[in-house]
Amino acid sequence: MSIGSDLAEARRAAGLTVGQLSARTRVREALIHAIERDDFSQCGGDFYARGHIRNISKVVGLDPETMVHKYDESHGGVPLPVRAASVFQADTPIKIRESRSPNWTTAMAVALAIVVVFGVVKMMGGGDTPTADVRPASVPAVPPPAASPTGPAATPNPSRRAASLATGKRGDLVVFQVKAKRSSWLDVTETGGRKLFSGMLEAGKTSVWKAKKGVKVTFGDGGAFLLQVNGKNLGTPGPSGQVLNRSYGASAPQPG
Repeated sequence: MSIGSDLAEARRAAGLTVGQLSARTRVREALIHAIERDDFSQCGGDFYARGHIRNISKVVGLDPETMVHKYDESHGGVPLPVRAASVFQADTPIKIRESRSPNWTTAMAVALAIVVVFGVVKMMGGGDTPTADVRPASVPAVPPPAASPTGPAATPNPSRRAASLATGKRGDLVVFQVKAKRSSWLDVTETGGRKLFSGMLEAGKTSVWKAKKGVKVTFGDGGAFLLQVNGKNLGTPGPSGQVLNRSYGASAPQPG
């Protein structure tokens, strides 16, 4: 019996259709039909034919190696083994350059040539006048024009605004001004309970508050502030590093 008939008989004995055999072996049905007719021309060569025979033989219950050997005998015998050296031997020998130490003499010569070319280009582009003799002409300093206080771009001066507020008292109105010599905490409350300010006053900043009857102030650092009440300089409220409570009205300040 031929290989194809052996495979077909074994398939039928196993109770498999060509479609079921194709699903198990992943071999196309048309190719299985051709193999069972001993037509191996659709396999794509002996290598693939052997693979299909071995795969089908496992599923239908035949010895794969026996069936492959039978195929080799009927198609010119077992292929001769191929030496790996003959497969991977290059037709043209490849020359591998030996690693050499860098040629420092050539590198230095190239670097020197670059420096010389750069110097020549710079001298040619510099003109006839040496760079060392070129001095910038002295430009007289012109002060910037003073901004008009009545112009649209005039920026109000905080210190002037504070001074104008400090001198403008009406009746029992108290104008309380504080300037921070260094950043410190401050709490200002109007007599009567309305909170005017509570927080850090940054160094160099001046703040002014108006109160109808007076203010109660808690200083986080008595020596960190300079005070004015209704335009009168009161200096610092107390010694440095001491927390103080003070009250200020139209009359002299009172300790809290």
